Amino acid sequence: MSAELVIDVRGLTKDFGPKRVVDHFDIAVPKGAIYGFLGPNGSGKTTTIRMLCGLLTPDAGEGTCLGFDVLKQADQIKERVGYMTQKFSYYEDLSIRENLDFVARMYGLDRRRERVDRALADLGLADRSRQLAGSLSGGWKQRLALAACLLHEPQLLLLDEPTAGVDPKARRDFWDEIRRLSALGVTVLVSTHYMDEAVQCDFITYIAYGKKLIDGPSGKIPEMVGLETWRVSGPDLAVLAERLAKEPGVEQVARFGTVLHVSGTDKAALAATVERLKAEGTHQWSLQVAGLEEAFIYLMAGARDNFAPGTQARIAS
Repeated sequence: MSAELVIDVRGLTKDFGPKRVVDHFDIAVPKGAIYGFLGPNGSGKTTTIRMLCGLLTPDAGEGTCLGFDVLKQADQIKERVGYMTQKFSYYEDLSIRENLDFVARMYGLDRRRERVDRALADLGLADRSRQLAGSLSGGWKQRLALAACLLHEPQLLLLDEPTAGVDPKARRDFWDEIRRLSALGVTVLVSTHYMDEAVQCDFITYIAYGKKLIDGPSGKIPEMVGLETWRVSGPDLAVLAERLAKEPGVEQVARFGTVLHVSGTDKAALAATVERLKAEGTHQWSLQVAGLEEAFIYLMAGARDNFAPGTQARIAS
């Protein structure tokens, strides 16, 4: 992966009336990276993506996208970015091929038929090219939207929750295509709520209430958060979870099927609590490496509790 930065912005800020939706946001995305963009609904992800691709002008901040100034050269950025929105935005009364041909005309592309044929083949749409877009399932609509994004051979893809509402196989196929594009040098910034997608990203940034909470290589995020996690199994886990929430050193209790993951950042205090409860002999305890899912449950819960009083441990269902 090249060290060249495709996105390099600092202090991006956007207000809508009295509400600050994005608050001094920084991000640096290397060429060819798959960069995960995570955060709860209303956190400012979509607004930030639109500022990066030239659809919104920041109220403050500076930086570049694809080497162009995000404040002054929005038109040049838009020409070189593929942007896939959350909502399917193509014509449902046109066929797949007709939609792609229309997009190619809008971009003023040469070799339109060749480009459309290649997009149909690359995304597995050739056999359905005459099917009306309105009759497609969510997964096939997703493929059409991605094919349209790729017609003008963008250097950067911005994908805003692209797999919401599609089945697991369609999501898996979609990510196979994303990895293929990344290997070809296309940079991908993708927002998602799915943890199995987040772990496939090279880098992750987490945003809540318009502020970036953390970013870095995906494999190092749990270490950066600083969580220690214990796995516990046994009877009456719901009762145990309520009890654990009040114990020293326990900042988070998350249930994963038939086990609890008990986490905290004060390792000594957490270990003392675990040793005391372990001595009761009612449950099985084991120390484990904190994963990305524990880290993000912790970050999400912390974001929701920003204005709440108290520091009681969080119980995640």
